[in-house]
Order: sequence, then structure tokens, then C-alpha cells
Amino acid sequence: MAVVETDVPARLDRLPWSRFHWLVVTGLGIAWVLDGLEVTLVGSLSGAIAQSPVLHMSAARVGASASAYLAGAVAGALGFGWLADRLGRKRLFAVTVLVYLTATLATGLSWSFASFALFRAITGAGIGGEYAAVNAAIQELIPARRRGFTDLVVNGSFWIGAAIGAGGSLVALDPRLIPPELGWRVAFGLGGVLGLGVLALRRWIPESPRWLMTHGRPEAAEQVVRGIEARVAAETGELPAVPPGRLRLRTDVRSWFGAGMMALVTQYRRRTALGVVLMASQAFCYNAVFFTYALILTRFYGVAAGRVGLFILPFAVSNFLGPLLLGRLFDVVGRRVMIAGTYAASGLLMALTGGLFAYGGLSAVGQTAWWTAIFFVASAAASSAYLTVGENFPLEVRAVAIALFYAFGTLVGGLAGPVLFGALIQSGSRGALMGGYEFGAGLMLVAAAAAWRLGIAAERRPLEEVAPPLASVGK
Repeated sequence: MAVVETDVPARLDRLPWSRFHWLVVTGLGIAWVLDGLEVTLVGSLSGAIAQSPVLHMSAARVGASASAYLAGAVAGALGFGWLADRLGRKRLFAVTVLVYLTATLATGLSWSFASFALFRAITGAGIGGEYAAVNAAIQELIPARRRGFTDLVVNGSFWIGAAIGAGGSLVALDPRLIPPELGWRVAFGLGGVLGLGVLALRRWIPESPRWLMTHGRPEAAEQVVRGIEARVAAETGELPAVPPGRLRLRTDVRSWFGAGMMALVTQYRRRTALGVVLMASQAFCYNAVFFTYALILTRFYGVAAGRVGLFILPFAVSNFLGPLLLGRLFDVVGRRVMIAGTYAASGLLMALTGGLFAYGGLSAVGQTAWWTAIFFVASAAASSAYLTVGENFPLEVRAVAIALFYAFGTLVGGLAGPVLFGALIQSGSRGALMGGYEFGAGLMLVAAAAAWRLGIAAERRPLEEVAPPLASVGK
């Protein structure tokens, strides 16, 4: 058995914050901006798309197209997640972005509902692949003391994309600027333009040294770390001393997939259960509300399709501010308390809002104000789900573990939510919709209880301490 000693994790975790870390956050974190853009475009444009004489979109079909996007995201997460653990993080970055930008441009050229749904599914596949590879790489390159806050803000940047999508829809749907049938098509070009910029940024981001050290390439890991240290030292001056302690890792195993899957259901079964509950509950609530929000505004409150973006903008801003303002508490107060607290608060507020909606106690502005308040907290809760499934499992299967939890949560909560709520909206019954909201609230409360019972203290701890690599061996 070939064994090597390494101090790569300790060297990465002791680095001061620098332009290199901003590059990682910007170049990789933009995956969530793209996802937010895509989801919001379809939500904001759904009224205009439904009126398209070419696509013939009913409310149910709008929900079905949202589910097609999520189905593609599940397939992309699983496929690209497995490849990210097998081939490395960096190789997947360009591929997933290329898939995304090609498909989103093609969406704007759709000629029927079937083609629209197909291109949405392929777009989702690119974004799903981004979630797996990018989440893993960010956690492996960011110092432990700032991992929680950084991960939450990066996941929360979904809502920067949402704001861009909402603002872009206002321009695209203004008949004085762009003909109605052409406006929604032009709007999808936004994602393609952003995707090209992402490709340029990612050229400067290295492979994860942590991935290299656990896949039989310790020399390459050492070379990458030296390069990162040189970049940081050139900006910040002399670096802090490296903490004592070295990892001993096997270098004779190239694939840990089988052993990792077994660990998920044996050694890490409690963490697996927690990840499933957190991901499924937040996926149902977010996708059910957000994919159909424009339809609620137009059907129940009479908001014109071209003005939906005005209501989504404050909603998007609040969703980004939640992780930004609450994120540091996940590193200071602790994971368990904050995850349970944000899930519980989200569930209680959602239950109350569902009742107010059912009994006609809200206007379009009031509905938006309540959703804005709820998802200020729920956004931090949802982002913490990705943080949890990313840091709680061994490095060798981190990307595929993220993909598995994302896929399961999306299949259980994400695919069902838009279809269910699309049908409820089409029924025209406020009481039926309230039942859907109360169900979502119950899921969030169950997740809060699971976080309190099963959560662990991962704050400010090295990844290798939270979940030792499968390749590690004793002294």
C-alpha cells in the first residue's frame, strides 16, 4: 500500500483572504447567478410565454416546463457530479458552462412546447452539473474559518441572477421596445452572454489540491498549492505559519465511488438522513412558490404580465440579503442552531401567509411583502442545506454526494412542486392553494427538527476533521 504524508489542507486553511479567493468565489459562484437568471426568466416571462401563439402554453404546461428544467438538472448533477469526483473539478467547469449557454440560447429559438421543454431540460443539465462540481471546489479552496459564510453567500447569489432576470424581463416585455413575440426570446440571450464571461474567468482557477492529493497525485497537489501561496503572498506579504499535523493518505486507489456510496449508508447514515430532509423540504418550498409566483400575481391579483418583474425584484433582493446578513452567524453561533432556527422560522411564516392568502387578506403588494420577509430567512436555510451536504462527507465522493442529495431533493420536492402548484393555480381555488402552502410549511418544520436532532458542529473546522478522507490511514 503506497502512502504519502501531506499538509495541503492546513496550508490552504491558514491563508489570509485575498484576490485569489475572490476569483474562486466569482468565477465559480456565478453558477448560482446563472441558475437564478434561468428560473426567474421563466417565472417572469411565463405570462408572455403563455400568450405565445407558437408555444400554446397553459398554466399546467408552464409548470411542466419548469419540471423539465429540474429533471435535466437532476440528470446533469448525477452525471457531471460522478465525473467531477472521477476526473477532477476543473475539467468539468468548461463543459457544464458550454452545455448551459448553448441550450439557453436554443430555448429562445423554440418553435413548439416540446422543443421548449427539451431545451429547458438541457439547460438544467448544465446548471445541475455546475452545482456538483462547483460546490465541491469552493468548499475545498476556501479557508475553514470562512467556509460557512462564503458558501451561504455564494448559494444566495442565485438571487443576483434572479434580480437580473426580473429586470431584464421588464425590458424584454415592454412592447414599446421589443415586439411581444420576440421579447421573451431575446431575454434568454442574457444567459448566453453571461456564460461566455464565465468561461474566460475560469481559465485562472486551478484544480482542487484536495482532490489531487486523494487521487494519487500528491506532487501535482503540492505544485498547485505552491502556486496559490505565491499568488496570495504577493498580495498580503508573509504568510502565517503552517499548523502542525500532516495527513497520511493512500495513493494507490484512483476511484473511491463504491466505498464512498457504502459509507453514505453506513458510517454517515445520520448525516445522509439529514441531507435528504434538508434538501427535499427546501426544494419543494422554493420551486413550488418561485416557479409559479408570476401565475399567482396574474391570475389572482390581476397583475399585467409585463409588470411581474417589478414584484419579483424586491423578493430577489431579500433572498440575497438573507444569506449575506445571516451567513456569519453560521460560523459564529454554529451550524446546528442556525440551520434549525432558519428552517423553523420559514415554516411558521409560510403557514401564516398561506392562511392570509386563502381568506383574501392580501393584495399583490402585501403578498410580495410577506414572501419577501419569509424568504429572507428561507434563503439562508436553503443555502445551509447545500453547505451541509458539501462539508459532511469525505472528499473523494463530495461532488457525487452533493449531486445525489440535490437530485433526490429535486425529484421529491422540486419536480412535484411546480406541477402540483400549477394544477392548483389552474383550479382557481384559494383554499386548494392554501393546502399546498401548509404542506410546504410542514416540510420546513420537519427539516428544522431533523437539523436540531442530527446536525453536527462543523463550523470553523477543517473539512478533513469533519469527515476524514477515505484515503486516510493511521500512523
